[in-house]
Amino acid sequence: MKIGIVCYPTFGGSGVLATELGHALAKEGHGVHFITYDQPVRLDLLEPNIYYHEVNVHDYPLFDYQPYELALSSQMVETVVAHNLELLHVHYAIPHAYAAYMAKQILKDRGIDIPIITTLHGTDITLVGKNPSYRPAVKFSIEHSDIVTSVSESLRSDTIQFFNVSKKIHVIPNFIDLSLYDGEGCDKGQIADEGCCIVTHISNFRPLKRTKDVIKIFHGIRQKVNSRLILIGDGPERNKALDLAKSLGLEHDVRYLGRTSEVERILCMSDLFLLPSASESFGLAALEAMAARVPVISTNSGGLPEVNIDGETGFLCNVGDVTSMADHAIDILTNTELRVKMKKAARRHAESFKLSDILPQYEALYEQAIGHKL
Repeated sequence: MKIGIVCYPTFGGSGVLATELGHALAKEGHGVHFITYDQPVRLDLLEPNIYYHEVNVHDYPLFDYQPYELALSSQMVETVVAHNLELLHVHYAIPHAYAAYMAKQILKDRGIDIPIITTLHGTDITLVGKNPSYRPAVKFSIEHSDIVTSVSESLRSDTIQFFNVSKKIHVIPNFIDLSLYDGEGCDKGQIADEGCCIVTHISNFRPLKRTKDVIKIFHGIRQKVNSRLILIGDGPERNKALDLAKSLGLEHDVRYLGRTSEVERILCMSDLFLLPSASESFGLAALEAMAARVPVISTNSGGLPEVNIDGETGFLCNVGDVTSMADHAIDILTNTELRVKMKKAARRHAESFKLSDILPQYEALYEQAIGHKL
Protein backbone atom coordinates (compact mmCIF):
# COMPACT_ATOMS: atom_id res chain seq x y z
CA MET A 1 0.00 0.00 0.00
CA LYS A 2 0.98 3.63 -0.50
CA ILE A 3 0.16 5.50 2.69
CA GLY A 4 0.28 9.17 3.61
CA ILE A 5 0.89 9.92 7.30
CA VAL A 6 0.14 13.37 8.68
CA CYS A 7 1.35 14.17 12.19
CA TYR A 8 3.00 16.73 14.41
CA PRO A 9 6.79 16.39 14.14
CA THR A 10 7.35 17.20 17.80
CA PHE A 11 8.56 15.17 20.79
CA GLY A 12 5.02 14.36 21.98
CA GLY A 13 3.48 10.90 22.02
CA SER A 14 1.38 11.32 18.88
CA GLY A 15 4.40 12.24 16.76
CA VAL A 16 6.43 9.36 18.18
CA LEU A 17 3.63 6.87 17.54
CA ALA A 18 3.04 8.10 13.99
CA THR A 19 6.74 7.95 13.19
CA GLU A 20 7.26 4.47 14.63
CA LEU A 21 4.12 3.25 12.88
CA GLY A 22 5.50 4.59 9.60
CA HIS A 23 8.83 2.82 10.15
CA ALA A 24 7.04 -0.45 10.91
CA LEU A 25 4.84 -0.17 7.82
CA ALA A 26 7.88 0.60 5.65
CA LYS A 27 9.63 -2.53 6.93
CA GLU A 28 6.58 -4.50 5.79
CA GLY A 29 7.09 -3.13 2.27
CA HIS A 30 4.50 -0.35 2.29
CA GLY A 31 5.40 3.03 0.83
CA VAL A 32 5.05 5.60 3.63
CA HIS A 33 4.91 9.34 2.90
CA PHE A 34 5.12 11.73 5.86
CA ILE A 35 3.43 15.09 5.29
CA THR A 36 4.18 17.74 7.91
CA TYR A 37 5.85 21.12 8.46
CA ASP A 38 9.13 19.68 9.77
CA GLN A 39 10.92 16.36 9.81
CA PRO A 40 9.56 14.27 12.70
CA VAL A 41 12.02 13.84 15.58
CA ARG A 42 12.47 10.09 15.17
CA LEU A 43 12.07 9.83 11.40
CA ASP A 44 14.93 8.04 9.62
CA LEU A 45 14.88 9.16 6.00
CA LEU A 46 17.60 6.68 5.08
CA GLU A 47 15.25 3.74 5.67
CA PRO A 48 13.74 2.15 2.53
CA ASN A 49 10.15 3.09 1.63
CA ILE A 50 10.19 6.25 3.80
CA TYR A 51 9.50 9.65 2.21
CA TYR A 52 9.08 13.13 3.64
CA HIS A 53 7.09 16.02 2.14
CA GLU A 54 7.44 19.38 3.86
CA VAL A 55 4.48 21.69 4.19
CA ASN A 56 5.62 25.20 3.33
CA VAL A 57 3.73 28.07 4.92
CA HIS A 58 4.68 31.45 3.48
CA ASP A 59 4.48 34.71 5.40
CA TYR A 60 2.14 37.37 4.04
CA PRO A 61 1.54 40.79 5.66
CA LEU A 62 -2.21 40.20 5.32
CA PHE A 63 -2.23 37.36 7.86
CA ASP A 64 -1.56 37.72 11.58
CA TYR A 65 -1.65 33.91 11.72
CA GLN A 66 -0.52 31.94 8.71
CA PRO A 67 -3.17 29.56 7.25
CA TYR A 68 -1.37 26.27 7.93
CA GLU A 69 -4.48 24.18 7.23
CA LEU A 70 -4.66 25.49 3.66
CA ALA A 71 -1.00 24.77 3.01
CA LEU A 72 -1.35 21.32 4.56
CA SER A 73 -4.40 20.48 2.45
CA SER A 74 -2.61 21.59 -0.70
CA GLN A 75 0.45 19.49 0.14
CA MET A 76 -1.77 16.47 0.77
CA VAL A 77 -3.37 16.91 -2.64
CA GLU A 78 -0.02 17.28 -4.38
CA THR A 79 1.45 14.23 -2.61
CA VAL A 80 -1.58 12.01 -3.29
CA VAL A 81 -1.54 12.91 -6.98
CA ALA A 82 2.23 12.75 -7.48
CA HIS A 83 2.75 9.45 -5.68
CA ASN A 84 -0.62 7.71 -6.19
CA LEU A 85 -1.31 7.39 -2.49
CA GLU A 86 -4.11 5.02 -1.56
CA LEU A 87 -5.07 6.48 1.81
CA LEU A 88 -4.28 9.22 4.32
CA HIS A 89 -3.72 8.39 7.97
CA VAL A 90 -3.90 11.59 10.01
CA HIS A 91 -2.96 11.87 13.68
CA TYR A 92 -5.03 14.46 15.58
CA ALA A 93 -8.45 15.67 14.55
CA ILE A 94 -7.42 19.33 14.53
CA PRO A 95 -6.05 20.52 12.26
CA HIS A 96 -5.05 17.33 10.44
CA ALA A 97 -8.39 15.57 9.94
CA TYR A 98 -10.01 18.89 9.11
CA ALA A 99 -7.34 19.64 6.49
CA ALA A 100 -7.59 16.08 5.16
CA TYR A 101 -11.33 16.54 4.57
CA MET A 102 -10.57 19.65 2.51
CA ALA A 103 -7.97 17.70 0.52
CA LYS A 104 -10.45 14.88 -0.03
CA GLN A 105 -12.98 17.29 -1.55
CA ILE A 106 -10.36 18.83 -3.86
CA LEU A 107 -9.27 15.38 -4.99
CA LYS A 108 -12.85 14.35 -5.70
CA ASP A 109 -12.99 17.10 -8.33
CA ARG A 110 -10.04 15.33 -9.96
CA GLY A 111 -11.76 11.98 -9.88
CA ILE A 112 -9.76 10.65 -6.89
CA ASP A 113 -11.49 9.24 -3.82
CA ILE A 114 -8.93 9.07 -1.03
CA PRO A 115 -10.02 7.44 2.26
CA ILE A 116 -9.10 9.16 5.53
CA ILE A 117 -8.23 7.36 8.75
CA THR A 118 -8.10 9.63 11.80
CA THR A 119 -6.34 8.60 15.01
CA LEU A 120 -7.34 10.54 18.12
CA HIS A 121 -4.53 10.97 20.63
CA GLY A 122 -6.03 13.01 23.43
CA THR A 123 -5.38 16.74 23.41
CA ASP A 124 -7.48 17.14 20.26
CA ILE A 125 -10.40 15.80 22.31
CA THR A 126 -9.77 16.54 25.98
CA LEU A 127 -8.28 20.04 25.63
CA VAL A 128 -8.61 21.64 22.19
CA GLY A 129 -11.86 19.86 21.44
CA LYS A 130 -13.58 21.26 24.52
CA ASN A 131 -12.95 24.82 23.35
CA PRO A 132 -16.24 26.17 21.96
CA SER A 133 -14.29 27.78 19.09
CA TYR A 134 -13.13 24.37 17.86
CA ARG A 135 -15.84 21.98 19.00
CA PRO A 136 -17.95 22.04 15.79
CA ALA A 137 -14.83 21.54 13.63
CA VAL A 138 -13.60 18.63 15.75
CA LYS A 139 -17.00 16.92 15.66
CA PHE A 140 -17.22 17.46 11.89
CA SER A 141 -13.72 16.07 11.34
CA ILE A 142 -14.48 12.93 13.31
CA GLU A 143 -17.81 12.26 11.64
CA HIS A 144 -16.44 12.81 8.11
CA SER A 145 -13.41 10.57 8.52
CA ASP A 146 -13.81 7.19 6.85
CA ILE A 147 -12.40 5.36 9.87
CA VAL A 148 -11.62 6.68 13.36
CA THR A 149 -9.33 5.13 15.98
CA SER A 150 -8.38 6.15 19.51
CA VAL A 151 -5.37 5.09 21.55
CA SER A 152 -7.33 4.07 24.65
CA GLU A 153 -10.77 3.05 25.84
CA SER A 154 -10.79 6.13 28.06
CA LEU A 155 -10.29 8.43 25.08
CA ARG A 156 -12.97 6.63 23.06
CA SER A 157 -15.47 7.16 25.88
CA ASP A 158 -14.48 10.82 26.29
CA THR A 159 -14.90 11.44 22.56
CA ILE A 160 -18.39 9.96 22.46
CA GLN A 161 -19.37 11.89 25.58
CA PHE A 162 -17.91 15.27 24.56
CA PHE A 163 -19.10 15.29 20.96
CA ASN A 164 -22.10 12.97 20.97
CA VAL A 165 -20.80 11.23 17.84
CA SER A 166 -22.39 8.12 16.42
CA LYS A 167 -19.26 7.26 14.43
CA LYS A 168 -17.72 3.91 15.38
CA ILE A 169 -14.36 4.43 17.07
CA HIS A 170 -11.87 1.56 17.01
CA VAL A 171 -9.55 1.32 20.04
CA ILE A 172 -6.00 0.52 18.94
CA PRO A 173 -3.57 1.18 21.78
CA ASN A 174 -0.16 2.68 21.38
CA PHE A 175 2.55 0.12 20.81
CA ILE A 176 6.15 -0.50 21.71
CA ASP A 177 9.06 -1.98 19.80
CA LEU A 178 10.45 -4.21 22.53
CA SER A 179 13.68 -4.83 20.61
CA LEU A 180 14.72 -1.25 21.36
CA TYR A 181 14.76 -1.94 25.07
CA ASP A 182 17.04 -4.96 25.35
CA GLY A 183 19.48 -3.17 27.67
CA GLU A 184 22.45 -2.95 25.29
CA GLY A 185 24.85 -0.10 26.07
CA CYS A 186 23.33 0.32 29.51
CA ASP A 187 26.13 1.76 31.64
CA LYS A 188 24.55 3.61 34.53
CA GLY A 189 27.92 5.03 35.50
CA GLN A 190 27.72 7.39 32.52
CA ILE A 191 25.14 9.56 34.27
CA ALA A 192 25.44 8.78 37.99
CA ASP A 193 27.86 7.62 40.63
CA GLU A 194 27.65 4.09 42.05
CA GLY A 195 24.75 3.74 44.48
CA CYS A 196 22.86 6.71 43.04
CA CYS A 197 19.28 6.03 41.88
CA ILE A 198 18.18 7.44 38.52
CA VAL A 199 14.70 8.99 38.29
CA THR A 200 13.55 9.98 34.80
CA HIS A 201 10.83 12.12 33.22
CA ILE A 202 10.09 12.46 29.50
CA SER A 203 7.53 14.87 28.04
CA ASN A 204 6.93 17.86 25.81
CA PHE A 205 6.94 20.12 28.91
CA ARG A 206 3.47 21.54 28.34
CA PRO A 207 1.41 22.72 31.37
CA LEU A 208 -0.65 19.52 31.08
CA LYS A 209 2.46 17.49 31.99
CA ARG A 210 2.85 19.30 35.34
CA THR A 211 6.64 19.26 35.12
CA LYS A 212 6.94 21.40 38.26
CA ASP A 213 5.28 18.51 40.08
CA VAL A 214 8.11 16.33 38.78
CA ILE A 215 10.58 18.63 40.53
CA LYS A 216 8.53 18.67 43.74
CA ILE A 217 8.28 14.87 43.78
CA PHE A 218 12.01 14.54 43.23
CA HIS A 219 12.65 17.04 46.01
CA GLY A 220 10.81 14.69 48.35
CA ILE A 221 12.72 11.69 47.03
CA ARG A 222 16.10 13.41 47.31
CA GLN A 223 15.63 14.06 51.02
CA LYS A 224 15.53 10.30 51.66
CA VAL A 225 17.35 8.68 48.72
CA ASN A 226 20.67 9.37 47.00
CA SER A 227 19.29 10.08 43.53
CA ARG A 228 19.50 12.11 40.34
CA LEU A 229 16.67 13.35 38.11
CA ILE A 230 17.01 13.15 34.32
CA LEU A 231 14.69 15.36 32.26
CA ILE A 232 14.16 14.61 28.55
CA GLY A 233 12.18 16.68 26.05
CA ASP A 234 11.42 20.35 25.58
CA GLY A 235 8.54 22.78 25.76
CA PRO A 236 7.14 25.95 27.33
CA GLU A 237 7.39 24.75 30.95
CA ARG A 238 11.04 23.72 30.75
CA ASN A 239 12.57 26.86 32.24
CA LYS A 240 9.96 27.03 35.00
CA ALA A 241 10.81 23.48 36.03
CA LEU A 242 14.55 24.13 35.97
CA ASP A 243 14.14 27.38 37.89
CA LEU A 244 12.14 25.55 40.57
CA ALA A 245 14.85 22.91 40.83
CA LYS A 246 17.43 25.63 41.35
CA SER A 247 15.33 27.39 44.00
CA LEU A 248 15.04 24.08 45.90
CA GLY A 249 18.79 23.56 45.78
CA LEU A 250 18.56 20.70 43.30
CA GLU A 251 20.52 22.20 40.42
CA HIS A 252 23.35 19.68 40.86
CA ASP A 253 20.95 16.73 41.11
CA VAL A 254 18.81 17.54 38.05
CA ARG A 255 20.21 16.96 34.59
CA TYR A 256 18.34 18.28 31.56
CA LEU A 257 19.14 16.46 28.29
CA GLY A 258 16.67 18.14 25.91
CA ARG A 259 15.48 16.32 22.80
CA THR A 260 18.00 13.53 22.97
CA SER A 261 17.93 10.55 20.63
CA GLU A 262 19.25 8.35 23.46
CA VAL A 263 15.88 7.76 25.14
CA GLU A 264 16.14 3.96 25.16
CA ARG A 265 19.66 3.97 26.64
CA ILE A 266 18.69 6.42 29.39
CA LEU A 267 15.59 4.46 30.32
CA CYS A 268 17.60 1.25 30.66
CA MET A 269 19.77 3.09 33.20
CA SER A 270 16.73 4.35 35.15
CA ASP A 271 15.33 3.05 38.42
CA LEU A 272 12.02 4.95 38.36
CA PHE A 273 9.88 6.95 35.91
CA LEU A 274 7.64 9.90 36.86
CA LEU A 275 4.55 11.00 34.90
CA PRO A 276 2.35 13.27 37.07
CA SER A 277 0.27 14.59 34.15
CA ALA A 278 -3.08 16.33 34.62
CA SER A 279 -4.36 14.20 31.76
CA GLU A 280 -3.01 11.45 29.53
CA SER A 281 -5.08 9.71 26.89
CA PHE A 282 -2.63 6.81 27.03
CA GLY A 283 0.84 7.59 28.38
CA LEU A 284 3.29 6.39 25.75
CA ALA A 285 6.30 7.59 27.75
CA ALA A 286 5.18 5.40 30.65
CA LEU A 287 4.94 2.40 28.32
CA GLU A 288 8.44 3.06 27.00
CA ALA A 289 9.75 3.10 30.57
CA MET A 290 7.96 -0.13 31.40
CA ALA A 291 9.42 -1.81 28.31
CA ALA A 292 12.83 -0.91 29.77
CA ARG A 293 11.80 -2.57 33.07
CA VAL A 294 11.32 0.72 34.90
CA PRO A 295 8.50 1.05 37.49
CA VAL A 296 6.23 4.06 36.98
CA ILE A 297 4.73 6.59 39.37
CA SER A 298 1.88 8.35 37.56
CA THR A 299 -1.47 9.98 38.06
CA ASN A 300 -4.66 8.00 37.64
CA SER A 301 -6.01 10.27 34.89
CA GLY A 302 -7.34 9.32 31.47
CA GLY A 303 -5.89 6.16 29.98
CA LEU A 304 -2.97 5.83 32.42
CA PRO A 305 -4.69 3.09 34.49
CA GLU A 306 -4.84 1.05 31.26
CA VAL A 307 -1.04 1.24 31.05
CA ASN A 308 0.30 1.54 34.60
CA ILE A 309 -1.25 -1.09 36.86
CA ASP A 310 -1.49 0.23 40.41
CA GLY A 311 0.57 -1.78 42.88
CA GLU A 312 1.94 -4.02 40.13
CA THR A 313 3.93 -2.03 37.55
CA GLY A 314 4.14 1.06 39.76
CA PHE A 315 1.66 3.27 41.59
CA LEU A 316 -1.22 5.57 40.62
CA CYS A 317 -1.97 8.76 42.54
CA ASN A 318 -4.38 11.66 42.30
CA VAL A 319 -3.35 14.64 40.17
CA GLY A 320 -1.28 17.07 42.24
CA ASP A 321 -0.67 14.69 45.15
CA VAL A 322 3.09 15.07 45.06
CA THR A 323 3.47 13.85 48.65
CA SER A 324 1.94 10.44 47.89
CA MET A 325 3.95 10.17 44.69
CA ALA A 326 7.18 10.92 46.54
CA ASP A 327 6.31 8.42 49.30
CA HIS A 328 5.58 5.67 46.77
CA ALA A 329 8.77 6.52 44.90
CA ILE A 330 10.81 6.21 48.07
CA ASP A 331 9.19 2.84 48.79
CA ILE A 332 10.25 1.52 45.38
CA LEU A 333 13.77 2.92 45.53
CA THR A 334 14.51 1.70 49.07
CA ASN A 335 12.82 -1.70 48.86
CA THR A 336 14.92 -3.90 46.59
CA GLU A 337 12.42 -6.78 46.61
CA LEU A 338 9.55 -4.47 45.62
CA ARG A 339 11.61 -2.77 42.92
CA VAL A 340 12.69 -6.07 41.34
CA LYS A 341 9.11 -7.35 41.40
CA MET A 342 7.78 -4.21 39.75
CA LYS A 343 10.54 -4.15 37.14
CA LYS A 344 9.57 -7.64 36.02
CA ALA A 345 5.85 -6.81 36.04
CA ALA A 346 6.45 -3.62 34.06
CA ARG A 347 8.22 -5.47 31.27
CA ARG A 348 5.64 -8.26 31.28
CA HIS A 349 2.74 -5.80 30.93
CA ALA A 350 4.59 -3.83 28.23
CA GLU A 351 4.78 -7.02 26.18
CA SER A 352 0.98 -6.90 25.75
CA PHE A 353 1.51 -3.73 23.68
CA LYS A 354 4.20 -5.12 21.40
CA LEU A 355 4.40 -3.83 17.85
CA SER A 356 3.85 -7.23 16.23
CA ASP A 357 0.36 -7.39 17.80
CA ILE A 358 -0.70 -3.81 17.04
CA LEU A 359 0.60 -3.31 13.48
CA PRO A 360 -1.77 -5.88 11.89
CA GLN A 361 -4.73 -4.04 13.43
CA TYR A 362 -3.80 -0.88 11.52
CA GLU A 363 -3.10 -2.82 8.33
CA ALA A 364 -6.54 -4.44 8.56
CA LEU A 365 -8.19 -1.02 8.84
CA TYR A 366 -6.16 0.27 5.89
CA GLU A 367 -7.34 -2.63 3.76
CA GLN A 368 -10.89 -2.03 4.91
CA ALA A 369 -10.69 1.66 3.99
CA ILE A 370 -9.24 0.96 0.55
CA GLY A 371 -11.82 -1.78 -0.01
CA HIS A 372 -14.64 0.63 0.76
CA LYS A 373 -13.16 3.07 -1.71
CA LEU A 374 -13.12 0.40 -4.40
